[in-house]
Amino acid sequence: MANDELCWLPASRLATLIRARKVSPVEVIDSVLERIETLNHVVNAYVLVTAEQARAEAKAAERAVTRRGTSLGPLHGVPFSVKDLVITKNVRTTFGTPLYRDNVPGEDAPMVARLRAAGAIMLGKTNTPTFGWIGATHNLLFGPTRNPWDLARTPGGSSGGASAAVAAGLGQLAIGTDGGGSIRIPASFAGIYGLKPSHGRIPIHPPSAAWSLSHIGPMTRTVMDAALMMNVAAGPDERDSSSLPAARVDYTKATRGSLKGLRIAYSPDLGFPRVIDPEVAAACATAAKALREAGGRVDQVRLGWPSPREAWHVIFCGGIATRMAPYLERRAEIEPGLVKIIEWYLGEPPTRFVQAWLDRLEWWQHPRAFFEKYDLLLTPTVACPPFPIGLDNPGEIAGERVEPYDWILTYPFNLTGQPAASVPCGFTKGGLPIGLQMVGRRFDDVTVLRASAAFERVRPWADRRPSVG
Repeated sequence: MANDELCWLPASRLATLIRARKVSPVEVIDSVLERIETLNHVVNAYVLVTAEQARAEAKAAERAVTRRGTSLGPLHGVPFSVKDLVITKNVRTTFGTPLYRDNVPGEDAPMVARLRAAGAIMLGKTNTPTFGWIGATHNLLFGPTRNPWDLARTPGGSSGGASAAVAAGLGQLAIGTDGGGSIRIPASFAGIYGLKPSHGRIPIHPPSAAWSLSHIGPMTRTVMDAALMMNVAAGPDERDSSSLPAARVDYTKATRGSLKGLRIAYSPDLGFPRVIDPEVAAACATAAKALREAGGRVDQVRLGWPSPREAWHVIFCGGIATRMAPYLERRAEIEPGLVKIIEWYLGEPPTRFVQAWLDRLEWWQHPRAFFEKYDLLLTPTVACPPFPIGLDNPGEIAGERVEPYDWILTYPFNLTGQPAASVPCGFTKGGLPIGLQMVGRRFDDVTVLRASAAFERVRPWADRRPSVG
């Protein structure tokens, strides 16, 4: 098998071939590292590549395969990347800021440790904006990450390095985080699959600045690969007091289930944002109907929910502002837009944050009532295609001005903690990816995976590759 083709094989297939001794872990890691060396200077997905460590682990993985009686993990020899907001033992973690340029943690985050225990091999750290504060990926330390489908565009954020890596064939599995859409936005912009599991399904340690909104989860090219990561990573950890009890679930089995009898609703806008790009709206509406082919009953609905943007903004941005406040004296090392947010929230009274929590709890009644009738909610993931690199937000959509964060339909489901995914559902006339968001009931990750896999079967996407490389 050609080296380049190894880079595009799904993790599920790679793991099977490695166990059968038809492919060597050394071959796999060398192939992906060679592709990273060739392309990373173009897309800037990785900010640190742990090549020497990865090759050493690949050699150990190869020896383990040849030893009789050795127990191999479900991801034995499979490469993965880690977003630079997620701590890694003895490997630099900068959180996307010069303020932490020399930070080397002494432990792995739970998800990293669990993937390693399952035999996966870490390739390095992927780019992110400072503490994940925007839905694009650029920072003062490493510069911008570029979208493999169009190098003049952003791959989204804040897990944009992760999405660019997966889309460009620079690693099958990626760990992303999501406090307002940071897995789903870049999954949409880069044409890959991204799953935000239920809050607490995969534990987070240490807590993020906006801990109550934060999720950690898989970013992959196929739904099955995400399910494999869920099997390995889900389950409680005492360091995360919000982590959920371990359910006896095989998430890979969920990908084979039928949608017969599933009650599905498609909302073009939730009642907000004000404007959706026409190509995005058309692609998502068409994609929603495709779930009927998979056996689901799909209704188009007009929800008219009030926007919870202010409550989310206060909790999310206020949390980041609080964490960054001690560094204001080093403002030259902080993005100007982030400095404004920090200064704004430092001037707000504590009651503002309490009110945001009360508003959050009140807003929950809208999706709570909705999911008494429906099993799944579909929406566009993002209101626009990928926008030009260097911008924090798109500025305008279809000729209409939009405010920061008003172009995403993802953050409401960080407020509720519900599982949600973005599946690739089409392209603009200019060849830019479009994503469809799938939101499940509280704690019902299985249905989100089941619907994602059913959609993938009727509208497959993994064989389409960007032109870069």
